[in-house]
Amino acid sequence: MTKIYLDNAATTPLAPEVFDAMLPYLKEHFGNPSAIHAYGRKTRAAVEQARRTVAHLLHCAPGEIIFTSGGTEADNTVVDGAVRDLGVKHIITSPIEHHAVELTAHALGHTGTQVHWLRLESDGKPEVAHLEELLKATQGQGVLVSLMHANNEIGTRIDLDAIGGLCRKYGALFHSDTVQTMGHYRFDLEKQPVDFITCAAHKFHGPKGVGFLYMRSGAGLKPMILGGSQERNMRAGTENIHGIVGLAKAMELAYHDVEEHQHHVQGLKDLMKKRLQEGIPGVGFNGDPGPDSLYTVLSVRFPDDGKSEMLLYNLDIEGVACSGGSACSSGSNTGSHVLTALYPGRPGANIRFSFSRYSTAAEVEQAVGILKRIFQLETVKV
Repeated sequence: MTKIYLDNAATTPLAPEVFDAMLPYLKEHFGNPSAIHAYGRKTRAAVEQARRTVAHLLHCAPGEIIFTSGGTEADNTVVDGAVRDLGVKHIITSPIEHHAVELTAHALGHTGTQVHWLRLESDGKPEVAHLEELLKATQGQGVLVSLMHANNEIGTRIDLDAIGGLCRKYGALFHSDTVQTMGHYRFDLEKQPVDFITCAAHKFHGPKGVGFLYMRSGAGLKPMILGGSQERNMRAGTENIHGIVGLAKAMELAYHDVEEHQHHVQGLKDLMKKRLQEGIPGVGFNGDPGPDSLYTVLSVRFPDDGKSEMLLYNLDIEGVACSGGSACSSGSNTGSHVLTALYPGRPGANIRFSFSRYSTAAEVEQAVGILKRIFQLETVKV
């Protein structure tokens, strides 16, 4: 049976080198890093080396990296904590954020925090003029701006420096969910005007269940999870040692050849876009499919001709793994909140194809051939 994996925005396969780095911490090095004996010192050293590796790659201080269970926990820690600990009374965000931010903002709105929903361009980019208008109106009142670096469903990417510069100008804190871009773009947090960013290792060939929060020194957040003094009193609970080691190794691999990786994956995205336009009449694209968008994601709108109704199911039957939206909402009957916000009431099936360093041009060509057969635009070869 055909097996083509094009759902890398949901999760990526674990790199063999990452597995090899993790294995000793699943077998030989099992000590609790809070213990003072040799077993504990061994794993404590591994955690701190991983922290230094991440900080070096992002150009920040090791003490600004807090390991978490993933992006959702990190996002919640920032958005909820900013209101609880930092005097934030206004949250400026968008209706197409990941649910980890969007639902947290909604919940805070029910308890007295004022949530301002930013207007968006048709491709999902924030209206910068509206953002500045909101920042002016709330200046000095305690403001957090939370906008994801690149959208996980449509791939539209914001200008971190431009948005962060506006936040600095008006004295607002700036948080960006970088789960889809970490390991895919270089960051220089010493220079970039951002206060908080978040990461999940499994989006760049690391293990699931581990990520980190970058919190600029002096930001003043308090822990969301209480208990022990782990993570420098910022996140209680015995550390996920093998996961943290795997995260650091995955980041090393990603940034060793990130430009080559970008070139390879962008080529696959461009190829699929071209083949779909050539082979399926009426096909379109959601968000910003251009060169400034997230190069790992292509969100495709298929014509509403009766054949698209079971498209995701038929692709799965044919061995093509892809997504109808965010994998975090799989099993939900509510549809994509991102596409609903941008294109309300628009008919047709929407499929997200997402690529990784292990994806190939042959897989793209084969997937497009399967799509053409489903739409009865190509005969089955016997």
